[in-house]
Amino acid sequence: MADYQENREFRILSAIGIILVAAGHLGFNLFDVGGLFPYYSFHVFIFLFVSGYFYKPESENKIGSYIKGKCVTLLLPYFIWNLLYGIMTLLLHKAGFTIGQDISLYTLFLAPFDGGHQFMYNFPAWFVPALFLVEVINVCARKALSFLHLNYEWLIFAGSLFLGILTVWLAIGGHVWGFYKIPGRILFMLPGFEMGRIYKEKLEAHDRLSNGWYFLIVMGIQLIITFLCGGLAFSAVWVTSFGNGPVVPYLTVITGIAFWLRISRILKEVPAVSKGLVTIGRNTYAVMMHHIMAFFLVKTVFYVIHLLTPLCGDFDTALYFSDVNFLYLPKEAEVVKWLYLAAGIGIPLVVACWQEKLKNEVGLK
Repeated sequence: MADYQENREFRILSAIGIILVAAGHLGFNLFDVGGLFPYYSFHVFIFLFVSGYFYKPESENKIGSYIKGKCVTLLLPYFIWNLLYGIMTLLLHKAGFTIGQDISLYTLFLAPFDGGHQFMYNFPAWFVPALFLVEVINVCARKALSFLHLNYEWLIFAGSLFLGILTVWLAIGGHVWGFYKIPGRILFMLPGFEMGRIYKEKLEAHDRLSNGWYFLIVMGIQLIITFLCGGLAFSAVWVTSFGNGPVVPYLTVITGIAFWLRISRILKEVPAVSKGLVTIGRNTYAVMMHHIMAFFLVKTVFYVIHLLTPLCGDFDTALYFSDVNFLYLPKEAEVVKWLYLAAGIGIPLVVACWQEKLKNEVGLK
């Protein structure tokens, strides 16, 4: 999602991240390595890590331009799509659907920062306003520290990690609720961004272990965490479900990203696979914004088949009209999730292509 020069390894890592997000919303655990790396124990942080990796320190010399650029690349398309999804939700309400809230100033402009689940069909894009706030806080904090001659990467990372751990501790105690979730979410996510900075500035040059030793160490650590802890999944958007104290979530973020980062490095050298993944990696914004709608379109096809033919007789119409997370699987066949996943990735890519052509036609590029 970040605006960075081509880096195939990190494009592929971004693609893996968004595939895990889409698969997670399907309950499709095919890619969790036998349960060793649950998606919800790290996948949101992949995008923070990538964004932090490509942060440019010179941005601190032109903060106004930096924030303006982020408004254009992150917030402007978000609010345009949010309006369109709001209009679509309104029309679907008239057709009998009960999914999503009504259009209002709150759902159009404030709700995106307060959870981002206002219209539901685009709820995974809650991450976009949150990332914007993380990036603004990061650049402003770095600028302030530079005046104090304290602009050191390890210090910044340690400070953000301390605040993140403190936030999780408060959340476990039930103190991060209501509007407190807005700063809580940002403080919880900020260490992920700073991990990207630390990796680029301090660790990447030393990331030279052979694949065998690398995976032995990363997977060994993850096995220990899995054996010693209960469920590792947590909710980044709601800052909840921390079942193993305030430190373990960040450990699983590190191990999860480390595992898939090395996988990305390996896949980079496989042209038949890397080309498609790089394309997905260039369009994570679109996939994040539209994959739930793509799932809905697949369900709509099944709904029409149900209405017109004897097939799909077990289709649950009530859930179709009321629950955005309803997933229809003919004869409960898990293999159909591949169809949903293909649509969830493919349809947003088509939308992104159309959007790019529209930009070129109106002279925005």
